[in-house]
Amino acid sequence: MSKLTHLDDSGRARMVDVGAKDATQRTAVAEGFVAMTAETLALVISGGATKGDVLAAARIAGIMAAKKTSELIPLCHPLALSKAAVEFAPSETPPGLHIRAEVSVTGPTGVEMEALTAVSVAALTLYDMLKAADRGMEIGGIRLVKKSGGRSGDYVAPSRPSPGPPQKSGG
Repeated sequence: MSKLTHLDDSGRARMVDVGAKDATQRTAVAEGFVAMTAETLALVISGGATKGDVLAAARIAGIMAAKKTSELIPLCHPLALSKAAVEFAPSETPPGLHIRAEVSVTGPTGVEMEALTAVSVAALTLYDMLKAADRGMEIGGIRLVKKSGGRSGDYVAPSRPSPGPPQKSGG
């Protein structure tokens, strides 16, 4: 395993110095899934949720979160993002919503955390707006799908099957 970049030689947390790095085009895509009942998904699709346009609110929350990642995640650099987009795709089997965020910047450091934060906050917003209908929703599968640019080069996550139905815990 390579050395962790956010620790100094004494093991103390530090912000990585990116001052000498070239500003290059960098993009990251992240995804996640919110599992819910078929009835709750129908509310989202029909626009019948009591709190209004659930997808619009979650999209805006995700974009705002991407822009504020450095205020939420310690040691992240503040970035002037050139793109932050959040999209949703309904799934009938299992019922739920796939979330995908794409974030871009021209700068000296990547935007993986911004894409992951966008997906996470969009998922939390969906939960908040739909909890009156379905407190059993589950948020999961949040991961980096791909990233491009920077010294470490490109990354593409291995494909995986769509999330299955939530596993029941307990007995």
